[in-house]
Amino acid sequence: MPVKPLHVAKSRLRGAADRGIGDPQAHARLALSLALDTVAAARAANRVGEIVVVTSDPEVSAGVTALGASVLADEPAEGLNAALRHGAEWHRRRRRIKNLAAAGVAALQADLAALHPDELDAALAAAQALFAAGSATRAFCADAHGDGTTLLVAAVGVALDPRFGPGSADAHRESGAAALPGAWPGLRLDVDTEADLREAETAGIGPRTGRLLAPDRGSRPA
Repeated sequence: MPVKPLHVAKSRLRGAADRGIGDPQAHARLALSLALDTVAAARAANRVGEIVVVTSDPEVSAGVTALGASVLADEPAEGLNAALRHGAEWHRRRRRIKNLAAAGVAALQADLAALHPDELDAALAAAQALFAAGSATRAFCADAHGDGTTLLVAAVGVALDPRFGPGSADAHRESGAAALPGAWPGLRLDVDTEADLREAETAGIGPRTGRLLAPDRGSRPA
């Protein structure tokens, strides 16, 4: 899971946390809350073994570590796809060093504030079923708009080969990844704009982001 430094993360959401003022500290708190709620939901999923957060932000590192995630510095510092390749390679290399069984890897966006653990479990199970049937070796979940990607999964021993960015759903499909068909509204709702944020509130936003935006509504229990 990649997370940018908070002062540059989620730029299209600037002002959403403070009624349009755009205070940098308020914006950083919102970006951090989105990431922490996503990590917490992923940690609660039964099919997730380990979460590796690729970031060079010390506040993000401290927050996700407290939730039980591992942290890897974004040493490539060359954008989202480079960070994801770095994280996937590091995770697989570490499993080999520790003589652990090889495992599949997945890239999850860090702004899924309405994500529910059972949605992520269902998506990973669907991907595993495709892999077991020989239908694909990589699979992805498109966002609610159909053009972006919120989750990319690679089978054991298969390169993740991330193609995130504008039009990433088509890019992943053209690279041979299979589209996962489930509804999973929280998994598909990446929060890029204030409209997305309000939609996530309606869907049932995570507790940290919910408390930050409106303590008396819209959040799930911690």
